Amino acid sequence: MKITLTGVDIAKSVFHLHAVDRHGQCQWQKKLKRREWVDELCEQVPEGTTVVMEACAASAHHWGRELQRRGYHVQLIAAQFVKPYVKSNKNDRVDAEAICEAAVRPSMRFVAVKSIKQQDAQATHRIRSELVKQRTALANQIRGLVGEYGVIAPVGIAQLRRALPCWLEDAENALSFQFRIELAELHEDLVRLDEDERVDVLDKRIAQQAKENPVAKRLLKLRGVGPLTATALAGALGDGGAFSKGRDFAASLGLTPRQHSTGGKDRLLGISKRGDSYLRKLLVHGARAVIRFAKNRDDSLSRWVNDLTARKHVNVATVALANKTARMAWAIVHGGTEYDPALAAG
Repeated sequence: MKITLTGVDIAKSVFHLHAVDRHGQCQWQKKLKRREWVDELCEQVPEGTTVVMEACAASAHHWGRELQRRGYHVQLIAAQFVKPYVKSNKNDRVDAEAICEAAVRPSMRFVAVKSIKQQDAQATHRIRSELVKQRTALANQIRGLVGEYGVIAPVGIAQLRRALPCWLEDAENALSFQFRIELAELHEDLVRLDEDERVDVLDKRIAQQAKENPVAKRLLKLRGVGPLTATALAGALGDGGAFSKGRDFAASLGLTPRQHSTGGKDRLLGISKRGDSYLRKLLVHGARAVIRFAKNRDDSLSRWVNDLTARKHVNVATVALANKTARMAWAIVHGGTEYDPALAAG
């Protein structure tokens, strides 16, 4: 019987393969080491067969590209969609079987295999986000510690940088000698993070990527979208083919309402906050900036925003605009079109 589908449970060093025919009957399964599993799969599974894996952090996109290069049709499934098909106790063999079960469901949603350029762009954003998080965490720790001594830190990290030397030199405040030593060390850590200028370097690199990437250049024309958001959107969307419509992309970012409906009665809650929280944050911050200046503009999108903020809370309007921006971004990428301001308020 011919193998038509192969499920692969991937890990760091051990891979379990489960191959089935068109009737779902197991034809071959095996546990293999990292260095040998692809070659073994190519020997046992005909070229052109569908290979399915979980879209997890264990190099799924890397292996997807490798299998595509060897002539296989690769599909990735989010781990939460595979879990319901795990029978009995969990192990690698059962997981590979569950991947096959999930893949044949007609309503299953798949994740597109990312290209090297997409992963490069996302890696840059993740590194920058982590550096900003470290700097913010250190600043907040300093604020909390000095607050215990009755010293109130000013708002803003730039103000905090200027205040730190003054606190250390002020002999009249309540800071003890021991704490001054520790605070001086924290100040040095904060200065070191600033002196490295890694965040500024990454910002320049992202801005350059936005200029060179044709998709990001088109997305930059959207209101509330700068180089950070444009490159992040381009990396997440690819060619847009992973989503059938703009609402699906907005839903994947958690910008659509959660539902808790029963008995024919619809009940919509707050946004689901699923998916990429980083990209959702960028879209929401961009929407806040658009709303802030919409009162001084008279274009169709600004009129739509002003009408919405007059009826709804500003936070509701912000998320609605972020949702609209995500949908427009998908339409621009998927259709290969330019941003049309006349259609923005539609």
